[in-house]
Formats: sequence, C-alpha cells, structure tokens
Amino acid sequence: MTDMNFDAILLLSFGGPEGPEQVRPFLENVTRGRNIPPERLDGVAEHYLHFGGVSPINGINRALIETLRIELEGRGETLPVYFGNRNWEPYVEDTVARMRDDGVRRAAVFVTSAWGGYSGCTQYNEDVARARAAVGEGAPELIKLRHYFDHPLFVEMFAEGLEAARASLPDELCDDARVIFTAHSVPVAADERQGPRIYSRQVAYATRLVAAAAGCPDYDQVWQSRSGPPQVPWLEPDVGEHLSTLAAAGTKAVIVCPIGFVADHIEVVWDLDNELREQADAAGIVMARTTTPNADPRYARLIVDLIDEMRTGGPAARVPGPDPVAGCGFNVNGTPCPSSPRCTAIFSTPSTGSR
Repeated sequence: MTDMNFDAILLLSFGGPEGPEQVRPFLENVTRGRNIPPERLDGVAEHYLHFGGVSPINGINRALIETLRIELEGRGETLPVYFGNRNWEPYVEDTVARMRDDGVRRAAVFVTSAWGGYSGCTQYNEDVARARAAVGEGAPELIKLRHYFDHPLFVEMFAEGLEAARASLPDELCDDARVIFTAHSVPVAADERQGPRIYSRQVAYATRLVAAAAGCPDYDQVWQSRSGPPQVPWLEPDVGEHLSTLAAAGTKAVIVCPIGFVADHIEVVWDLDNELREQADAAGIVMARTTTPNADPRYARLIVDLIDEMRTGGPAARVPGPDPVAGCGFNVNGTPCPSSPRCTAIFSTPSTGSR
C-alpha cells in the first residue's frame, strides 16, 4: 500500500474507571456475557478502590496523546488525535461519531496493545467494526496499524527500563538478581486458536529481543493476572508461583519486567507493585520493577513511524532475531487480516452498497 494518507489518528484502548462509583459498572462492561460470579467482581473492584477507584490507564493515555501531539508538531504534522475506549468513556462508538461529525474521512488506528491474539488484536478489530456500524452513514475509514512488539523503539524502551531497574538494586545484589519477564496470561485454548499460539510466541520473541538488547542472557518468562475457573488451563508459570520457586532456591533479588504491558495500569500497579511485592518482601527477596512505555516520547515516535510505514508502503522497522514471529494474520471471526503479514486491518464502506 502506497500513498495512504490520513486526516486523523484514533488512539484505541481498553478503558478504566475514573471514580469509585464507576468501578462496578466498568467491571460489568468488561465481563459482560462471561457469567463471572458477583463475588469475583467484588474482589477485583477492591483492586481499583485501593487507588481511589481510579484506574491509571485513562490518565496515561491522555498524557500519551499530548506527547503524540508534540511529536506530530515537531514533524510539521497537523493530524488531530482522537481517543476511544472499549469498556469505558470515552467509548469508541462515541469517538467515531465525533470523528464523522468533524469531517474525518480516513484515520489511522493505534491500539494500546503490541500483540496479536484475540484480546490484543482481534477484539480491537471487532471494536472498530462495531463502532463504524453504530455510526452508520459517513463513518470514516479506519485503518488499524500493525503489531509493534518487535519495533526497535519498543525493544529500546524495555531494555533501558531493565538496565535502570538493575541499577536501582543494592550493589551487592545487582549481578545475581534474577530477571523475570511477565505478560498477561490467557487461556491455552484461546492462545492456540489465534495463529497458532501467536500471542505467546510474540511475547517470547519480544522477551528474547529485550533481553539481548539489555545484555541479559539468562532470564525467566512467566505470566500473570489469570482469572476464570481453576479447571481451565491458562498460560503458565504464574509469576507468583514462580517467585515462590525462586525463594525456595535462595534467590535474593529479582527484576520484574512487565513486557506484556505498555502502561502502568491496574495489572501492573496492583498485581506486581502490590501483591507480588508483598510476596517478595515476605520471602526476603528484594524486588525491582521496570517501567513500561507509558507516555515516553519514544512511544509517540513509534506511533508516527507506524503511520509513515502505512503512508509509504516502506519496509516495517523490526529488530531482527532468531525465529522471528509474524503478525497474527487473522481478523474478525478468524478470517485473514487484509494486509497480513503486516497485520493491519482496514475498515471501510463496501463500494457495492450500503450497510
């Protein structure tokens, strides 16, 4: 694809509550149709209420949008940036309607997930398709940008964070600290359905790239934040169980790198900074946690670089490594992505008729 011009950018994310009264409705949105027991929602609600009922994610995304605007201005760009969420305000349907009313005709869609698989890719495709259908006549063409788990700036940000976390440890523990990369777990069946195992393979590949860039030949790759009935197999090992194993082996320090997350949202600040740190303290293990991209200027630069790739049809910027992993290659309902292996997705009105 060449000469792909855009007149706006849509930053599409997960969403999160911004007050105690929003926590339960937000969680009901997230889990709708999944038959999650009310007591399970009550337990998760406590994680948000620990932080005053405010998820960090919306604030981080707004900061990223401001950083993105600065990056665009520095390049002489005038593209407006819109913000939409799947599960909370501003809902993507409302945002796409506003884009239509503002006269936007074609927008690049950047999602705050670097990964393939259902939750990280296909579900966002479904969000975009649903929003366009809800808006109806005049909805802008929306083009979802590719996965970026192997982009040089993605790797650089995490490698730099890993080095900074190591430097934060006491001198006597730096050299022997165990490095643990963690990402959000998913059911094994879901991982095998999309690709196959595209999500877990992408995480493993990005982990290898970051570890190599940080000069870390020995590390562990684990999973976190699983939910659902215990009889359903999820990706393992769990980060907490793995920490117990390390403690039993006499480990004195760990560096935890949440490579599966592009922001310090609730699964990072609660599951790692709260629960895992308490576990580490109880076991006498010193724990350092690396930062995520959040609103780093390099993250904004990555976004504009992805847009430039689409505009020019030029080669994708990737860090080379052994056994590279492509994009997921699948779109809504398991159909092939329109632009695999770049794994972009194009949503526009068919030329043969109306919706």
